[in-house]
Amino acid sequence: MESVDHLGEMGDTITVARGYARNYLIPKGLAVLATDGHRKMVAEHMKLETKRDDLRRAGAEELAAKLGELSCTIPAQAGDDDQLYGSVTARDIAEALQNDDIEFDHKMIVLDEAIKQLGVYSIPVKLHSEVEVTAKVWVVKP
Repeated sequence: MESVDHLGEMGDTITVARGYARNYLIPKGLAVLATDGHRKMVAEHMKLETKRDDLRRAGAEELAAKLGELSCTIPAQAGDDDQLYGSVTARDIAEALQNDDIEFDHKMIVLDEAIKQLGVYSIPVKLHSEVEVTAKVWVVKP
């Protein structure tokens, strides 16, 4: 019914331990038993999800075109060697990118590790699994 990391994509038929299916996958609505009736239901569900995903992607592309180039400045305490006393995380960047029109979730910010130096960084922001924009983040002393 849904894509599950390290297990399978939506619509796949897989074999798992009974306890995992009974206690986790089925109660959370992530999977159903592979009967003929359920297979038809999953096929119909996949058609609807494909249409919804196309609409979400179109909306994300429209938003990306509207946003253009994102940038923000984050003041942070740092020592003489430009090493930050703390770090700048995805939450900090999402908070700094907020504006009147759009709210950014920290999960949209693709940050491999926290920023620990002053400087200018190009950070990818995923609006959709296939749509990504780049934000220029300036980390400066206050």
